[in-house]
Amino acid sequence: METKEQRFSQLVKEHEQTIYAVCYMFSRDAEDVDDLHQEILLRLWQGYDGFEGRSDIRTWIYRVALNYCINFSNKRKRERTRGTTAREAATSDGDLEKRMQMKQLYERINKLGLVDRSVILLWLEGLSYEEIGAILGISVKNVSFKLVRIKERLKKND
Repeated sequence: METKEQRFSQLVKEHEQTIYAVCYMFSRDAEDVDDLHQEILLRLWQGYDGFEGRSDIRTWIYRVALNYCINFSNKRKRERTRGTTAREAATSDGDLEKRMQMKQLYERINKLGLVDRSVILLWLEGLSYEEIGAILGISVKNVSFKLVRIKERLKKND
């Protein structure tokens, strides 16, 4: 018989990339990402018994992760306005031009509001409009309108 801990551990293994993807949406700092990941796992564990299965487990995980990261982002912004230094973007392997383009894209995305940022990053993760809507609690039509508007705004930031 499988214990609650074993089921949860399996759930985390199956969705670990999803959790990390959300963490990277809100920070490029490896230490922040690790902290976010640990805090999200804690919140998932705390809410695991309360998950009733009314939505897909992946949707629930995204919601928990996004809510925590949005709160983290808001807290970080408040700290910066008080004089805390901004985090540095992490560098990755690969072509310098591509890294510069990706950095520029993420800088533009980070200037978006939290909901718009969540919409575009979930879309970039390959989620359907239905999944994005379920995670964020907005209609599929609203997701579609937001994506069109966000893409146009990102293009205009040249």
